[in-house]
Amino acid sequence: MPTSPPSVASPLPTDGRPVMTVSELNREVKQLLEGNVPLLWVGGEISNFAAPSSGHWYFTLKDARAQVRCAMFRGRNRNVRFQPANGREILARARVSLYEGRGEFQLIIEHLEEAGFGALMRQLEMLKAKLHAEGLFDPARKKALPYLPATIGIITSPTGAAVRDMIQVLGRRYPAARIELIPVAVQGQGAAQQIAQAIQLAGRLQRHDLLIVGRGGGSLEDLWAFNEEIVARALAACPIPTISAVGHETDTTIADLAADVRAPTPSAAAEIASANAAALREEVDGYRWRLTRAMEIQLRHHRQHIQLVGHRIRHPREQLQNHAQRLDHLEIRLKAAVRNLSQSRAQRLVQLERALNQVHPRHKMDGAQHQLTHQVRRLHKSMGSLLQHKKEQAAYTAQLLNSVSPLAVLDRGYAILLDENQRVIRKPGDVKSGDPITAKLSRGQISARVE
Repeated sequence: MPTSPPSVASPLPTDGRPVMTVSELNREVKQLLEGNVPLLWVGGEISNFAAPSSGHWYFTLKDARAQVRCAMFRGRNRNVRFQPANGREILARARVSLYEGRGEFQLIIEHLEEAGFGALMRQLEMLKAKLHAEGLFDPARKKALPYLPATIGIITSPTGAAVRDMIQVLGRRYPAARIELIPVAVQGQGAAQQIAQAIQLAGRLQRHDLLIVGRGGGSLEDLWAFNEEIVARALAACPIPTISAVGHETDTTIADLAADVRAPTPSAAAEIASANAAALREEVDGYRWRLTRAMEIQLRHHRQHIQLVGHRIRHPREQLQNHAQRLDHLEIRLKAAVRNLSQSRAQRLVQLERALNQVHPRHKMDGAQHQLTHQVRRLHKSMGSLLQHKKEQAAYTAQLLNSVSPLAVLDRGYAILLDENQRVIRKPGDVKSGDPITAKLSRGQISARVE
């Protein structure tokens, strides 16, 4: 009799302890792994590779001491540019997960690449980003190439085809330049150090007007010496203008980015570094023809000018007579000007004397004395009027005060009663029997006692 499938509910024992099912446990662990472990790179060797009809890939990634199951789904493995096989070293960008059905720890592969090439490319990109952030590739720091360099230094292998191509192009286009070969190894162990030291030595000696650094084509590994940081920094620090010519047109190295100018090939670098002798001759011939033409025009112009000036020159005697006549005319104008100036100054002096008399202090004092006398009279008159008005006002005020004065009331027979503290008594309750009181009359006062 078939058994029924296990329940997925979480059973609760009779003692109250919570118990998870295996499915719940695997689900929790999967969520924990996927939520807390970021996307990462893993390198290792492929084994147990399987590619079923579904299009997905399954394999084991291992090293000398451990292994892990991997899955790469069809939507991702379409972009892989090589065919995975057992024993092949690869680099994988993956996220950590758990296969719930079997409870197996596994990697879900997002990207796959061959270990050697991919590592080199990542190393190259990281170095590019670092040097770019430091400004080594900034166009503003790159130096301009000299138009006609007298001495050109070539830093490359003395046995390669690149140096022969460059010397041939320079000899054909610009034979006047002096070419110096600085031999270095361009690949293999220590090649980058030799290239950097050659650049630094040329910079210290200052014997060259221009440096070409390069080699012929090859694989990424062959060109790797020109991707080293030491070469890039030597190029960036070199005081001499530099041209990088590494590989073919499709190859771009860090040396190309750090140099002042990048040439697609060594032959192209020789063409960039040199001026075309035939073109220079044509240019010089053009300058010579234009200079000759300009000189002929200038000479013709000067001849015409000399002829014109010769016709306009007069005899010295005539020139002296004209100057003497002009001098007499200027003397007459000067005398008339002096005379007119003297007359105008005399008239101005008379006007100033009159104006000065008008503002003489004596006149001002007479006017001020007259004004002062007038003001004194006005002041006396005003003071008399004001005094009379104040007298009348005082009399009127005294009359008003007298009409409201308590003494006037007393004159009519009234008296003011005061207690012993000289306070006015207004009602019988203000005093008691036997208290002394004072009756203030119109003239004098009477002392009394309350009965």
